[in-house]
Amino acid sequence: MNWTEIIIETPSENIEYAGNIANMVVPYGIYIEDYSNMEHEILEIAKIDLIDKELLEKDRSTGKIHVYISPESNPSEAISFISERLNCEKITHNINVTTCNNEDWIHNWKKYFKPIKIGQKLLIRPIWEDHFDSDGRIVFNLEPGLAFGTGTHETTRLCLKILDQYIKPGMNVLDIGCGSGILGVASLLLGADSALGVDIDELAVKTAIENAKINNVDTKFKAICGNLTDKISGTYDVVVANIVADVIIDLSLNIQNYMNSNSIFIVSGVIDTRKDDVKQALLNNFDILEEYGENGWVAFKASLKS
Repeated sequence: MNWTEIIIETPSENIEYAGNIANMVVPYGIYIEDYSNMEHEILEIAKIDLIDKELLEKDRSTGKIHVYISPESNPSEAISFISERLNCEKITHNINVTTCNNEDWIHNWKKYFKPIKIGQKLLIRPIWEDHFDSDGRIVFNLEPGLAFGTGTHETTRLCLKILDQYIKPGMNVLDIGCGSGILGVASLLLGADSALGVDIDELAVKTAIENAKINNVDTKFKAICGNLTDKISGTYDVVVANIVADVIIDLSLNIQNYMNSNSIFIVSGVIDTRKDDVKQALLNNFDILEEYGENGWVAFKASLKS
């Protein structure tokens, strides 16, 4: 079974934070090359001061993070997840992929991605799967492309479950960091009147628009390329942000400008070690209505303080 190696290069001063983000896509650890403090670390650990010439010639300014993804885990989504979150944190990076041909890691994972039931009403059906039983559920026909958001990652699943419970006819939805468009399009299939997705990645915006077309909700869906709320106006009944903890903390300062008095704010992408930080930030302007968790990931549903 061929695994995909994702190599993230980033300035050494960012290596620890970038490593934490990369570790979000795998449960079994990562391998980091960081030679910025090599002499001190070798002396401390090995108790020697004679260092091989090849090591001394290593680049001290840049570190490398190695992530290994099995074919069923969708390497393209992992790459999108890492890149999107590094971009949100304004961390300079370069991503390289090795081990398999691009065609292999783009397509081979699809054999493992089957229709999945989420919440009480939704079924996510990858468009290449023709044989499935909807069991009376609303079918979301999904072509993820190379964007993040298939419903298999816990952060997306948590958001979908909340939307499944909450969306009512007449609502309008804002999805910040929309990726494949899965949350906005799902909201429309669940009955929302309109949805706007925004993403910093042009490929994600293109994918989101295509998924709206595939599901015949393109007249109600719009996606724009922009950084968070920079290009957004108006107010929304539901605002959802499946990003990273620090960006959610920043959003919590002014996202209420895009909400009605009865709106809800759904946030996900929060690893459990950052749960308290996000919770504390939300409590400045919001009441937390529900907290959800799955496999070390946390999501919140919040409303404006009354």
